[in-house]
Amino acid sequence: MAEKQAVRKPEESQALWVLGGLYEVRVSSDETAGTATVMEFTIPEGAAPPLHTHTQHEIVHILEGKARYHVDGEVTEVGPGDVVNLPVGTVESFEAVGQVRMLITYIPGGMDKFFNEIGEPATERRVPDPLTEPPDIDRIAEIGARYGLQIAGPPPGQ
Repeated sequence: MAEKQAVRKPEESQALWVLGGLYEVRVSSDETAGTATVMEFTIPEGAAPPLHTHTQHEIVHILEGKARYHVDGEVTEVGPGDVVNLPVGTVESFEAVGQVRMLITYIPGGMDKFFNEIGEPATERRVPDPLTEPPDIDRIAEIGARYGLQIAGPPPGQ
């Protein structure tokens, strides 16, 4: 598969609702021949993914708002302009402190395919209504295993 040039406006990105947040695929792994995935997350206050690790290097740039990152047992609060570098195998999660918007790069790519499977197409480009039931962690773990993601514990605070 060859890399593809892409110029995309924000409203042209694929939008998904995942774990109570809006996840937008800015550059898919298919467009980079698998070398990277670039996504923008908008996460509402209090939302947090399960503690996890994966086989992709992850670089997070906080665009707006704040998040509390849980990385290998340590907790750090980050805000606009901050960058979080998470090497392969890092045990991590985050929780939004107010609404947070972040740009995330995964190297190699492929996490967009994981989010496509666990999420649903966004019917509007906004944070979805709050979850009415807890996410199916067993299903997320099963799908995640196919993409190099392993659940390491519950979301922070649970």
